[in-house]
Amino acid sequence: MLIVVTALVGGIAMYYQQVYAYYETVQANGSDDVQMTLMVTGEPEAILYDNFEAIDGTSSPIRYRACFSTSMSHPMLTETYVPYEGAVPLVAPKWFGCFDAKEVGSAIEQGKALAFMGTENVVYGIDRVVAVMEDGRGFVWHQINHCGEKVFDGLPAPEGCPPEPRG
Repeated sequence: MLIVVTALVGGIAMYYQQVYAYYETVQANGSDDVQMTLMVTGEPEAILYDNFEAIDGTSSPIRYRACFSTSMSHPMLTETYVPYEGAVPLVAPKWFGCFDAKEVGSAIEQGKALAFMGTENVVYGIDRVVAVMEDGRGFVWHQINHCGEKVFDGLPAPEGCPPEPRG
């Protein structure tokens, strides 16, 4: 009986830690919470947005998720900002209801949502990706980039990657 109770308590604690414990609500500043990289300069710039909600986690650089809405059209976005190839939205906790990774991923595959570079290497090896649906709903998440894939596996950084942080 003691083993069963210990396993149950351990399972509940592990579930709580994965789904709730390490997430925090991100406080919006209202001016540059959503940024995308300009084609012309290669630098991130704030876009027009409202209804911003975000969460982040202290335990991993890929726990960031955000939702917003924008009045910017797909044609305007594609002419102005750097597209992001290979965008794969990561699943958010169910309690963060505005972010549905399956819906966003499906919309990207069908061309109903476009993915853009938010900020490259927002943390070393991690890109901030922004996707915008045809109806103006937007989503942001962090995704491991090609530099991070190699370095996090213990391999040297590929050519063209920034120097690895030391320390």
